[in-house]
Amino acid sequence: MKSIYQYEMKQYIRTLLLWSVCVGGMGMACILLFSGMQEEMAGMAESFAAMGAFSEAFGMDRLSIATLKGFYATEVGTIHELGGAMFAAVLSMNMLSKEEDGHTSEFLFSLPIARGKVVWAKWCAIVANLLLFHLICVGIYGAGFLLLGEGLSAREMLLYHGMQLLLGLELAGICYAFSAFFRQNKLGVGLGVVLLFYACDLLCRVSPEMEKFSVLSPFAYANASEILSTGQIAAGGAALGIGILLAALGIAYFRYTRKDLG
Repeated sequence: MKSIYQYEMKQYIRTLLLWSVCVGGMGMACILLFSGMQEEMAGMAESFAAMGAFSEAFGMDRLSIATLKGFYATEVGTIHELGGAMFAAVLSMNMLSKEEDGHTSEFLFSLPIARGKVVWAKWCAIVANLLLFHLICVGIYGAGFLLLGEGLSAREMLLYHGMQLLLGLELAGICYAFSAFFRQNKLGVGLGVVLLFYACDLLCRVSPEMEKFSVLSPFAYANASEILSTGQIAAGGAALGIGILLAALGIAYFRYTRKDLG
């Protein structure tokens, strides 16, 4: 089990660094741009806040983009949540199916190791990669705050990025369950799942009739503008996310341990 975990960590080290530097770098660039755009943003803040559905979808009705907190929530938050969610899908969508797609399952399961241990070893690698991704990104954002000379409170950063980690784990769990059913590379399905949930969250924010369904999208409880404007997390949505994550892992385990591997 340990050898499988170590192997998967080595396999994804370049992917981890690439996504972390790209997402973190874009977020840091936005943070550094804030000082030069602050005066212009102050003049546009009221206009953006009055743009109805568009403002509600991106949280500009709750936080002013003329403040660092509001700018971080609307700009950096959008980049980080989409980048992190897609990274989670990239990690987990082919984690199990790649063994059959690459015709390595015959070798892997000729070893004296149970399939269940393979499932958990690979999942541990996903969790470790996601944790490292968020730590690296937060470190890069922190460097941006230091260069800017101001930043957000540690509590706000902890709440927001803690929920972002849970968002990534839930989406990774869903894609991991899908991976147990497939025999070939289906990365497009994983990215489609992410975009579908993101679109669902936006739709629920702009449509009063759909608002009651917002809890179904993991992006709802990890929304930057909601967390940073209230200083609270949506406990109900987070609890549902944990439940879905555990159910998805159970499905992945049950399916893969009983799957006819080719």
